[in-house]
Amino acid sequence: MKAPFVWDRYSDQPYQLKDRAFKKKMRRRHLGSLIMTVFTALVFLPLSYLLIPFLRRRKIGSEHFFGMSVNLDKEPQLTPELIEELGIKTLLIRLPLWEMDRFDEYIGFIKQFQDKKLIINIMQDREHIEDPRLFKKHITAVFESLSPYAATFQIGSTINRAKWGFFSVNEYLAFYQTAYEVKKSSYPDLKLIGPSVIDFEYHFTAHALFNLVSLRYDALSALLYVDRRGAPENTQMGFDLTRKINLLASMARLSPKTGSGLYLTETNWPLTGTAPYAPTSEHECIDEEAYADFMVRYYLLAFASQQVDAVFWHQLIAPGYGLIDNREGIRKRSAFTAFKTMYLHLAQATFSDLHIHKDRYTLECLTPRGPLHVIWSLQAQTITFDSVSECLSRDNTPLNTTNCIIGSSPVYVYLEK
Repeated sequence: MKAPFVWDRYSDQPYQLKDRAFKKKMRRRHLGSLIMTVFTALVFLPLSYLLIPFLRRRKIGSEHFFGMSVNLDKEPQLTPELIEELGIKTLLIRLPLWEMDRFDEYIGFIKQFQDKKLIINIMQDREHIEDPRLFKKHITAVFESLSPYAATFQIGSTINRAKWGFFSVNEYLAFYQTAYEVKKSSYPDLKLIGPSVIDFEYHFTAHALFNLVSLRYDALSALLYVDRRGAPENTQMGFDLTRKINLLASMARLSPKTGSGLYLTETNWPLTGTAPYAPTSEHECIDEEAYADFMVRYYLLAFASQQVDAVFWHQLIAPGYGLIDNREGIRKRSAFTAFKTMYLHLAQATFSDLHIHKDRYTLECLTPRGPLHVIWSLQAQTITFDSVSECLSRDNTPLNTTNCIIGSSPVYVYLEK
């Protein structure tokens, strides 16, 4: 049973035509899987939560931690130059299965980034979900053609949204299993990651991690958006970004289906005044300065958790949520400079500690330039620094170390060696 999909050029999301009756019919068909989702969540989410205090920090390096998502359909000629300007070494590139007729174009685009660490996101549609033989044929061609350039493939995306094609976790598991069997038999050195649940809906993640299907993820992937809660420090059901990450990491440790790696392959905030390109209503949108602040703080908190291998910002170019607005030429938003500055200071950083005191956050790192503190505060406050060699703003502007105002924009403070 197929549902037609078209690509929404504004929000980069597929949607179904005539989907109301189709969704109702499909949800009845997959009722057993939905019951299993509830059951596994009731068992394994509380258990994973109880194990969080015993979760050990991993040693996550920073060189490949700062990732970016780029698309063939968004300024493909300019993208390599912009990536070089940012300086980053880790990219995620989408490959929609419904565009296999453009596969040669995707190969050409991907070849431009041979010096980067790549994750290829294999994006599903109903045709490939319902026809395992077709999916096997195409995923084999993808692995064969792209394995010289990429070692890691994300199988599927946004599996808990019907508009992306899956109507149950069981459907996704069957889809993933096809790719897993091809990998295991013919491409054992490739790494496959999943299940790519979007938002804080970990009951779907629980079902994908605790089941009797013969498969394994080389690492856990999640599309961990927190935009509907505002700032990344804000909570949802008592969980801020750090606690959400720790719960994911705890589930990964507990599951026999995945390695300990964790990739946050998609996150952003929608920008005000960009309708119809923003993926949410205007109510959830924020201005460009808050967007830049939230982006940097998301990365800093995720890095401080020392549980996340990489975070991929979604994405470099997009009118409603990207670092660059391409509606009228190329306009780099303040977040572009903020990302470039963040990577400049943290690309070779080693995590030391994170201190939180009276709404002030201090990330401590060791860098080749010396000890670095990255500081921000949810309530503006004035600080006078001692024994400081340099103090720089979110956008790399030198600041006065006497009576420096610390607020929502992170400040980079280098201590004297």
